[in-house]
Amino acid sequence: MEAVLMAASINLSAENTDYTKGVFIVNEDWYGHQNSTINYLDPDAEDGEYWQYRVIQKENPGMELGCTNQFAAIWKGRMYCIAKQAKDPGAQIKGGRITVTDASTMKILFQNENIDPTGAQCDGRGFIGIDDEKGYISSSNGIWVFDLKNFEVTHRIEGTENPTGSLYSSQSGNMVMSAGKVFAAHQGLGILVINPQNDTVEKTISLDCVSSQAGVGSVITDRNGTVWASVTKDTSGSGAVINKLLKIDPRSLDSEVVNLPENISGPSNSWYAWTPDTFCASPKSPVLYWSGGKNSWFSTTDIFKYDISTGEIEKIIDLNNDGEGWKLYGCSMRVDPRSDEIYMSFYREFNSPVYITRRYSSNGEKLQEYPMIENYWFPSIPVFPEDNEGLSISDIQDSDSNDGEIEYFTLSGLKIPNQEVLAPGIYIRRKGGKSEKILIP
Repeated sequence: MEAVLMAASINLSAENTDYTKGVFIVNEDWYGHQNSTINYLDPDAEDGEYWQYRVIQKENPGMELGCTNQFAAIWKGRMYCIAKQAKDPGAQIKGGRITVTDASTMKILFQNENIDPTGAQCDGRGFIGIDDEKGYISSSNGIWVFDLKNFEVTHRIEGTENPTGSLYSSQSGNMVMSAGKVFAAHQGLGILVINPQNDTVEKTISLDCVSSQAGVGSVITDRNGTVWASVTKDTSGSGAVINKLLKIDPRSLDSEVVNLPENISGPSNSWYAWTPDTFCASPKSPVLYWSGGKNSWFSTTDIFKYDISTGEIEKIIDLNNDGEGWKLYGCSMRVDPRSDEIYMSFYREFNSPVYITRRYSSNGEKLQEYPMIENYWFPSIPVFPEDNEGLSISDIQDSDSNDGEIEYFTLSGLKIPNQEVLAPGIYIRRKGGKSEKILIP
């Protein structure tokens, strides 16, 4: 039953969470026991209640993410969550390799078991938004075009395929966009340069320019749009690194090898069991960050900072010096675009369910830590909300007629294609020339 609400008199209950101010932590969660989860952290909560746990389940009773959901990104008011499989072997509920939510409410708008429309196995990796109507999904077998209006995977981009059929060989990884091009990490080929206007691979940048048989770990962009790639020793997925970075001009596609000092480890990588890696950039400052160390698979204690403007590279955090036994888990490190602070998730041992999230300054100064309830979270990346206020009723363009089909929109102004079943929440309903906010209890 729908309850029509006046636009000026909507009162949200105390139970409603404002998901537009804090940070989401995407969790692999406990493989073999349960599906992946997302926790929401309000780092400045005055009452000290910093955490909202398992927000997908909280906002969508009876629904969950898929299995080993390593990646999520917020684009145009929606969060796109990409999982390796649709359901964990130990879970009771089937989720999806693709899950799309309203980023302001975390209500699920769409979920699908498969990425490959044929139903063939194709495990999820990452997502990037291209425009209002299109995004790309990377996978164990190529990069796929995703229709954002109709929630439909339309086709795979030719030249991005995995010819081996193996889940952990010739995978496609993370993707960035700069100068009107998409740069995608491909385990076997190097960096694919894709024209998003016609979804074609226009060039492949081999990492042989760095070292014979070298491969790419991941790609990022700095605040000026320059593309940076971490470098693997080979394409086998062993995790071994080379102490170099590759710098790419996104316009000319000219590249430059940046040598790291002998005492500075290159960014760790994880093609062997894909994650988005810790290699990341500050959106505010000319700075890159990464974790690295002698252990090529799990480099968990040393955090490095590279000031691009000065060329200075330094270790800003050594968790061994804390004396608390904490280690960075996997890829769980990103820079908050609003504050330039760094968020990281820590654990002590794999057999311990004790985790914390810690916040650092851009120079590695410990600011605050946030203890968590015990669970085998196995956290993946932090995800930060978009900085926007969403749309009001007046922002949705009305037609001149009161006739026509009923359409539903999220509060951020996104049309909901499948309107047969709406999760509980507040929506904008339009019929012809009339729009109104409604509550689905």
